[in-house]
Amino acid sequence: MVKNMAINLNINSNVFNPIYLKHQLNNNNRYQIYYGGSSSGKSFSLAQRTVLDVLKGNRNYLIVRNVQSTIKRSCLNEITKAISNLKMSGYFDVNKTDMIITCKLNKKQILFCGLDDPEKIKSITPIDGVITDIWVEEATETDYKAVKQLDKRLRGMSKVTKRLTLSFNPILKDHWLYKEYFSIWEDDKQYVEKDNISILKTTYKDNKFLTKDDILALENETDKYYYEVYTLGNWGVLGAVIFKNWKVKDFSDIEKTFDNHRHGVDWGFADDPFAYVKSHYDKTRKKLYICDEIEAVGLLNEESAPKVKEKSGTSRVICDSAEPKSIAEYKKLKVNAKSANKGPGSIEYGIKFLQGLEIIIHSRCQNFKNEISKYKYKEDKNGNILPIPIDKDNHLIDALRYSLEDDMKNSKWLV
Repeated sequence: MVKNMAINLNINSNVFNPIYLKHQLNNNNRYQIYYGGSSSGKSFSLAQRTVLDVLKGNRNYLIVRNVQSTIKRSCLNEITKAISNLKMSGYFDVNKTDMIITCKLNKKQILFCGLDDPEKIKSITPIDGVITDIWVEEATETDYKAVKQLDKRLRGMSKVTKRLTLSFNPILKDHWLYKEYFSIWEDDKQYVEKDNISILKTTYKDNKFLTKDDILALENETDKYYYEVYTLGNWGVLGAVIFKNWKVKDFSDIEKTFDNHRHGVDWGFADDPFAYVKSHYDKTRKKLYICDEIEAVGLLNEESAPKVKEKSGTSRVICDSAEPKSIAEYKKLKVNAKSANKGPGSIEYGIKFLQGLEIIIHSRCQNFKNEISKYKYKEDKNGNILPIPIDKDNHLIDALRYSLEDDMKNSKWLV
């Protein structure tokens, strides 16, 4: 049973989906991400939490979408349905014209606004206390600056932790939401939290209130992209993306057993960053673990060499052959540096080799994760994919190719 102490109201826990009851109802992380497939109950559950929080008398909510005209038929309706389903209509005054819901017991409010009305956002204020919670519904519709401005609105004295909640169906991995919040994500988990951020991924399987027809419609989706995003709740990938054979996981528990490390360096200084990557190659299982990285602009060789040596020890570090002078300097600085054997077709050959592996990226390697998710082939003017990689934002991937050149040369399965 869920008990509301303010009015001694008992609510049967069966009205909640268990996954949200566990990870959402009493979640006090500053930044909360709820994403996943269609019909997973995200909005339904957040509406329940909103109503209960306001009824308790500690919180005021601001609920936004990118466009104001979509608010009434989505967020406002979701909240009013939650009030009705929880049998609490007598405790709330619903003003659909002004889009304000006020709790009659304590004057706490649920306010609604569109991000296309920035002046109203700046001036909107509850009648009692401050806004403690901002919920951005369909957050993929919004832009980075708008959400950052919302975050700044969460200020002022409050007895409770202020929270910014984002809910959405994932779209493509080049979206700012993925870059901003998903560095902590692990693909083999359903819930993660770190540094005051929590992420919960749900699908239709987590929503016990769906009908058989609802489930069949999702499971029988034939479009590959829509099935991945709306049925399985996965981030979509662009058709031209080169690598789709990777996942993120914290494998710290087995890292001490790794004994087949590879080290690679791609030179850079100003516009292009210096890049170093450390990996473990499990040849038998065709698995490649991305263990560590360095990516920075403006590093002199004398500054980057100690950092590389700290991670590589006495192991060989294969470096981009374009800078023989840098390789010579590294050797003087006690790094076991060796020039890569680049040649015609080496990029395509290296890509084919890497595509044949299962690539597992440690959650600490955010830069590598960003690179591999965006590394694409060129497209012609008609959108047809060409077998030519775009030479941009691929410095860690280049370093990885250099580090594995001997493994590629000795590979019997690569044709």
